[in-house]
Amino acid sequence: MPKLQALIFDVDGTLADTERDGHRVAFNRAFKEAGLDWDWDIELYGKLLEVTGGKERMQFYLDRFRPDFQRPANLKQVIADLHAAKTRHYTQLLAEGAIPLRPGVRRLLLEARDQGMRLAIATTTTPANVTALLEHALAPDSLHWFEVIAAGDIVPAKKPAPDIYFYALEKMGLKPAECIAFEDSQNGLISARQARLETIITINDYTKDHDFSDALLVLDSFGEPGAPYQVIRGQAGWTTYLDLDLVRQLHQKATM
Repeated sequence: MPKLQALIFDVDGTLADTERDGHRVAFNRAFKEAGLDWDWDIELYGKLLEVTGGKERMQFYLDRFRPDFQRPANLKQVIADLHAAKTRHYTQLLAEGAIPLRPGVRRLLLEARDQGMRLAIATTTTPANVTALLEHALAPDSLHWFEVIAAGDIVPAKKPAPDIYFYALEKMGLKPAECIAFEDSQNGLISARQARLETIITINDYTKDHDFSDALLVLDSFGEPGAPYQVIRGQAGWTTYLDLDLVRQLHQKATM
């Protein structure tokens, strides 16, 4: 029976509710700064989240919702510049403390570190966004908590392709059966499962209606001792929050 060696975390929506009040706001600030009339409200942004990756999301927005937009010859560069500006605004939001970690995230990460569990990140967001979130919302030295940070364009195909997980597994020298992934979206789940990783889901407002039938466990958050989680799907016994013991139990049952 394989022993659980590592926890691999998605970032946006999993570690923190970054999408609605973080990335969306930062995109809109970048658009306004560039003199564009693009405005992504909460409902529209939910539709745009069908696509992973910020630059890809802007391209999708133009293709699906703005056929009227006169595209410049250097559109690819314009999108890249907008994405860089968006990252700057997003980092500022984090520095202001506007995007805290989700319930239970810090507790679980600290417990995993204390018990010698290996940690990694596998996300489609940029390395700069990962750094900003971890340093401002977790701890100034928290980048070093993670053995591998697989992020952004480090692989050619983003989620739901499994490439980012394959990359993380290869860098850690681990087999899928020795790890568990943590995700918040259907695209993330598809990515992890295609890499043969058992996956725990924490939903948010944008992903609560996604199909998570292939997940090991679906929760509304990791929960805290004084703030229990709600189990949406799966078996968690009488537990009220996700800790490393429960993660090990779930992994053991899944890999028997």
